[in-house]
Amino acid sequence: MTAVEDQHGVPVTAPDRAVSPAAIIELVSGFRAAKFLMAATEIGVFEALADAPADLAGLAARTGLTRRAARICADAMVAIGLLVRDGDAYRNSDVAATYLTGSTDVDLRPFIRFSDRISYPAWDGLAHALRHGPRDQITDLDPERQRSFSEGVEALNAGPAAALAARADFTASRRLLDVGGGTGSWSIAVARSHPHLSATVFELPQVVGLARERIAARGLAGRIGVVPGDVLADELPTGHDCCLLANVVHCFSAEDNRRLLAKARRAVEPGARLLLVDYWTDPTHTRPVIAALMAGEFAVNIEHGDVYSSAEARAWLADTGWRFTAQDPIDGAKSVIVAEAV
Repeated sequence: MTAVEDQHGVPVTAPDRAVSPAAIIELVSGFRAAKFLMAATEIGVFEALADAPADLAGLAARTGLTRRAARICADAMVAIGLLVRDGDAYRNSDVAATYLTGSTDVDLRPFIRFSDRISYPAWDGLAHALRHGPRDQITDLDPERQRSFSEGVEALNAGPAAALAARADFTASRRLLDVGGGTGSWSIAVARSHPHLSATVFELPQVVGLARERIAARGLAGRIGVVPGDVLADELPTGHDCCLLANVVHCFSAEDNRRLLAKARRAVEPGARLLLVDYWTDPTHTRPVIAALMAGEFAVNIEHGDVYSSAEARAWLADTGWRFTAQDPIDGAKSVIVAEAV
């Protein structure tokens, strides 16, 4: 900073010209790229190019847009790397073809729709949530929005669920208790990779119908059961030798998490394993970066939503009858903390 005088001779501090505001401007402009992606997904731009490239006239015809609107949207997608332009023709980039067309088994479109319809509007109330708490909570969604939320979260976590199933050691486990298991996607991934294992999904009543639907569609109704309940208000089902809490801890306060882990310990015998999957952070809560930002997502949607450090989790485990054994990365910014009942 440099000291200068204003027109009245009063000393003021001027910004050093060597310090650029570009980083701030880029951050504030980030929502524009996100909203363009959400709009392109809603319009069906990526599906329109799934089978063959198209020029502007062809893209406009396939999407029902005017030529001008098709150009604006397509050029924005080129700029952020989701479309590729070859002369006058547009085609999907490799990442868009894989995740945004619905033509593979890894489909992120439900997550994009969830982000557009539920997450983005909620973030409009971030300042309010930080001052007073969220205006609305994800536990109070109507059936249509609940399905959008659940399908979006399932799509976002498809990679981590598959990675957990592939990397975690389930050889000694026979019955998995999936606490707050959502649509059952984590149990489905584990059951498909480990045929000897059965599972129980314990989830809120408004979600169990969708979970049963998902499980039945994958032919696993005989191995994965669904039990309705509230993880804080109700005792957990017994008779399991492995507990999974995936994306559950960030919904609750530290004290509620202690109570939940104690409840999970009461539900199993000594030697049972516990898997805690979440955005576990460093002691400063600033790394991974996405974890620090996801704290805002939880704050606008859940009264006590937050991110926690690995050190905090280890302290809870020691207080509630669990012995920490490992922490392993699984996919992206998520990792799994592993513990054993003592």
